[in-house]
Amino acid sequence: MIFGKVVGTVVASSRNDGLEGPRYLLVERTSQCGEKKGEFVVALDIIGAGYDELVLVTEGSPSRETPLTVNKPVDALIVGIVDQVDENDRVIYRK
Repeated sequence: MIFGKVVGTVVASSRNDGLEGPRYLLVERTSQCGEKKGEFVVALDIIGAGYDELVLVTEGSPSRETPLTVNKPVDALIVGIVDQVDENDRVIYRK
């Protein structure tokens, strides 16, 4: 799983993913404290993440393990919105 910040949306007028009304977001990879890395991934949003939120993204075959995505061509999936990250007994990120 990776940390990322939602930096935009991706709209495709023509798709063949077998999903009804999917919402794809552009996510920039970050460190655990939310510092952007300049690397991007397009991820299917199934939880309603918003712009500039720190999210958890799963990539690869685990992205196809939800009831909505099973046997679908999904490679990245937003699975959580991060509220807080503790590292070495110190809060390094808070929403």
